[in-house]
Amino acid sequence: MTPRTRKSERRTDALTRERIIEAAVELLDTAGEGGLTFRALTGRLATGPGAIYWHVANKGELLDAATDAVVAAALAAGPAEHPDSPRTEIRAVALGLFDALDRHPWLATQLATQMSRSPWQSVTPRIFESIGRQVRALGVPEGSWFTATSALVHYILGAAGQNAANSAGGSALAPGTDRAEFLDSVSTAWEALDPDEYPFTRAVADQMRDHDDREQFLAGITLILAGITAVHPTGA
Repeated sequence: MTPRTRKSERRTDALTRERIIEAAVELLDTAGEGGLTFRALTGRLATGPGAIYWHVANKGELLDAATDAVVAAALAAGPAEHPDSPRTEIRAVALGLFDALDRHPWLATQLATQMSRSPWQSVTPRIFESIGRQVRALGVPEGSWFTATSALVHYILGAAGQNAANSAGGSALAPGTDRAEFLDSVSTAWEALDPDEYPFTRAVADQMRDHDDREQFLAGITLILAGITAVHPTGA
């Protein structure tokens, strides 16, 4: 066996599916879905395309695997306190997904795609299981498990996805424009709206100026949980 052959075999042995997915996530974070190509991946991993195709059949499979890996990591982070409290567990899952969507701008699109086109794959059941177990622990009747869990999941992914979109949009603002300046400009524009046509929007303009995204997100979770336990008081 030649030194070249031994070196090639060692490289192939070291290239695992997990390392390929890790590199794919890195590429997605820096270059987006369009930047995730097998050519770019082979360059990052210093290997040939054959070694990658041995583990992953195509780009679609790679995107699914990257999405599942990021979601699994987000859900693995448990609450710091009161781990036996369903509400605390739900908040921890929600914040894990909120932060993952904020860190990975491509994730919202991939989650929406997987949940609508292939909800039988691992991502959707993984998220539903993490929330649904806690809904059950709240004492919600079995006949309402799916509805209550769906309400939480839809809010979490929708609100977190919108926050991620806002963050991505902020990067396109004029250089030097920060979040506080942007929100102040929007609030000022809302305050200038016609008072007869937009009385409510004008009234909350100042609240929007000073809001904290994470606190607002968690407040929404609290409202939904309050509604669930009000409808099913045995879980209160």
